[in-house]
Formats: sequence, C-alpha cells, structure tokens
Amino acid sequence: MMETKRKHIVFRGSVQGVGFRYLARQAADRVGCTGWVRNEWDGSVSMEIQGAEAAIDQVILAIERGLYVRIVNMDVKELKPVEGEYGFRTY
Repeated sequence: MMETKRKHIVFRGSVQGVGFRYLARQAADRVGCTGWVRNEWDGSVSMEIQGAEAAIDQVILAIERGLYVRIVNMDVKELKPVEGEYGFRTY
C-alpha cells in the first residue's frame, strides 16, 4: 500500500485569477487526493493536499500545465495526514 502524505504548499507567481483552484480540484479529484485550496490576501495560493506522493506530484504538474498559471515559488511543508478526510475543496 502507498504511504499517505499530506503537504501544505504556498504557491507564488501568477496564481490568482488564472483557473488555479479549478485545475487543482479537477486534478485532485482525478487522482484521488483530498484537501483544500484557497487564494490568500497577498496574491499567493495555499493548498493542503493529501494522498500518495506520486498523486500529489500529478496534481502539481496538472496545475503547472494551466495555460495562464506561472508558478515562481513553492513553499512546501510536510504535515501529519488527516484521518477520515474525503474530497478536495476550493475556498
């Protein structure tokens, strides 16, 4: 069985108003990741995402392929997985 990871990621760059959260939710749903994504007041986007490492990587790659998304920096922190979480929410 794959080890479940949870990551808190802050994305900076051209990440708001470009479909970032929609892409994140679509990709997370497709690969079975859980968590959430939201715009922040400073123009960044925060995300907590949980799933297999390879699935999390697939979500990030899908976001990066967005037509207008330009990620300049990603600040990643490992978190303890949340038991019983389901779905991926956008705020």
